[in-house]
Amino acid sequence: MSPIDLTTKDFNETLDKEGIVIIDFWAEWCGPCKQFAPIFDRAAEKYPDVTFGKVNIDEQKAIATQYGVHSVPTILVSRDGIILLNQGGSLPEEAFPQLIDHVKALDMDEIRAEIAKEDEED
Repeated sequence: MSPIDLTTKDFNETLDKEGIVIIDFWAEWCGPCKQFAPIFDRAAEKYPDVTFGKVNIDEQKAIATQYGVHSVPTILVSRDGIILLNQGGSLPEEAFPQLIDHVKALDMDEIRAEIAKEDEED
């Protein structure tokens, strides 16, 4: 399945859905983004059980600002609505299987408990 172009209308709904969501923040003028795009597209085709989305930061400035995107490409990974990674830079194609396997193996109940504990301490 091809990546979904996300806007303010569907971004939060996509990010909050169950399962793994991987989002590529990119810009038309960004050379590294253009190099990364086919890698991201191939990963989306290879992993139909994962939701892949793209956010054009020039067209969706509010989303980029909300998630602290200061450089592109930036990759955001969430599972079950919990952001697990928000990192500038692209990924090599061979990193996707490792990343997805790692995220699938996480104990989300444990992560929710850690987040709740951090919230109590704040």
